[in-house]
Amino acid sequence: MSEPLLSRKYFDGVYIPAGLLVFGTIIVKKEWTGYAALLAILLGAIKFWRIVPKKVLNPETFKEFELKEKTVISHNVAIYRFALPSPTAILGLPIGQHISIGAAIEQPDGSSKDIVRSYTPISGDHQPGHFDLLIKSYPTGNISRHMAGLAVGQTIRVKGPKGAFVYTPNMVRHFGMIAGGTGITPMLQVVRAIIRGRKAGDTTQVDLIFANVTPQDILLKEDLDALAAEDKGFRVHYVLDKPPAGWTGGVGYVTADMITVSFFPNFRIKWLPKPADDVKILLCGPPPMISGLKKTTESLGYQKARPVSKLQDQVFAF
Repeated sequence: MSEPLLSRKYFDGVYIPAGLLVFGTIIVKKEWTGYAALLAILLGAIKFWRIVPKKVLNPETFKEFELKEKTVISHNVAIYRFALPSPTAILGLPIGQHISIGAAIEQPDGSSKDIVRSYTPISGDHQPGHFDLLIKSYPTGNISRHMAGLAVGQTIRVKGPKGAFVYTPNMVRHFGMIAGGTGITPMLQVVRAIIRGRKAGDTTQVDLIFANVTPQDILLKEDLDALAAEDKGFRVHYVLDKPPAGWTGGVGYVTADMITVSFFPNFRIKWLPKPADDVKILLCGPPPMISGLKKTTESLGYQKARPVSKLQDQVFAF
């Protein structure tokens, strides 16, 4: 969403300087006011063009972006910050969509193969000049291993936007979200957009179930807890496969069997909204988990999920 033309940035950078130029000319030499107005319009247009955020993504063409900073979260998880071409540049990525990252990956036989994978940034267009990716590296993951080996100053190839889901304020009354592992990234993007939009009238309620193996595997927990503390309309519920002693959250994998047998009542009544026309369920995680959840949501009364989700679907899998 573009910044309003009456925002402070445009007043400070364009309107006020232009007004001062014209007003000063009236005081010093009134007959030059017309020229001053023309000059103010010209300079204002140039300044306006410079400070308006420039979208850099192209859905058809890969562009290269340089790794600016790498923040290690754990032995196999890091946040990668990539620089955009200018301090005012933005990806131009709608909320809920993702980017494609491509790289030439060496194969076991010594040949090279172009591999493309999809990722959702954890940053947004309200943060110009860079974008952040949260990536977990897997031993068999082509792109994730490639990212883990990047040094600051090296580049990646990116194109987009991609994806069928685009968030708009108040598109539903209530979101039920279920994420596993790095599947938290599109959920976090949507949640942050909703909370940022509260002042503009976004009243969307969100309940998020976030499944992991151990407490150490819960990515961005501090961020999620801070958002839940800040906004009463957002609630996060953690599920662990291997919980520590005294754990009060959900236990087990978030699959059809575990939901039905172990914490089905919580899942249906406490943690997710009941099926309704103004309710949407969002899913993102490992394929076996998503496959099981599609069946389970249907058994709970939600509309049957398609093999490939579309925006209008009640149950949408990223």
